[in-house]
Amino acid sequence: MNNSIQIKNVYYMLSYAYQVLNQNGYKHIETESFENTADMFSAIIQKGVEIQLKKYLNREYVSDNSELSTLRGKIEINDSINQMSFLKKKLVCSYDEFSIDSYMNRILKSVMLLLLKADIPSERKQGLKTLLVYFQNVRTLDLHHVNWKIRYNQNTQSYRMLMGVCYLLVQGLLQTQKNGLQKLMDFLDEQRMSRLYEKFVLEYYRKHFKELNATPAFVDWATEEESQYLPTMKTDITLTGKNKILIIDTKFYRHSMQFQFDKYSYHSGNMYQILSYVKNKEVEMKKKTTVDWEVSGMLLYAKTDESVTPNQSLKILGNNFTVRTLDLNMEFSQIKNDLDKIVADSFK
Repeated sequence: MNNSIQIKNVYYMLSYAYQVLNQNGYKHIETESFENTADMFSAIIQKGVEIQLKKYLNREYVSDNSELSTLRGKIEINDSINQMSFLKKKLVCSYDEFSIDSYMNRILKSVMLLLLKADIPSERKQGLKTLLVYFQNVRTLDLHHVNWKIRYNQNTQSYRMLMGVCYLLVQGLLQTQKNGLQKLMDFLDEQRMSRLYEKFVLEYYRKHFKELNATPAFVDWATEEESQYLPTMKTDITLTGKNKILIIDTKFYRHSMQFQFDKYSYHSGNMYQILSYVKNKEVEMKKKTTVDWEVSGMLLYAKTDESVTPNQSLKILGNNFTVRTLDLNMEFSQIKNDLDKIVADSFK
């Protein structure tokens, strides 16, 4: 079974995950129609690089080692002898150069070259070719071995969204050449789509419900003894307000229900997890404050095309629990309505 998602909705999800996509420079992308998922990502990359060029392309000190006729940096004696540089009246020198050939620019160039081989419109490819002119002095990378653990500073924050989209693009295009028109899982794998889904829901509540505190919160174990071996409990989303706490665990699975012994049931691990979060959070709040907090939990699945999908409210050990689905293949206005209704029902 698959999670069907309108391509336009993927863009909206990215817009919440990366707030920069809400800025004026990207506004026209929202009105475009895309042939496939790769086309949408390439439009974001193209516009992002255009905006970056108007500011500056990141530069960093890059180590180089080459034969020079004038002394620069450190002389490499052994290399100079091995290459017989003296006969050419040169020396091999190693030095650092403040260069446009930065690691993030290499990723951008390599991804744009990859997109030229993808199933995207010819005019999009032409736009990328025009941008590649500015990357003539930038080397390329083997995209199978990119180090995506990139550290950002004040000067490179504008690259964060571009690197995030490049990451999603690389994982999709290197795994398959299918266009992903309706079935996004043909393009992005379950794990990466799950992270985007979680980030989208969190940022949606942060933006539209500022009266609530929306955060991925840690939960303390309700134990009398300390133990360094207890696993860390961290929720996907915890909404707090009006003496109420709603813990939401987002789930993006190919199968939102498990089928065993000729019977559909909720994923047992998911149920145990949300139950543990809620009961331990309840004890934690009783220890921290005299206020009577109402703690509830929700498993929020992305809808699949399965015949049976989760949609039920339960009361377990005195706490309210909800298992429900969010259809990401609807018009985005309806997705917003469903997310708003979760808050309306939970914080009455």
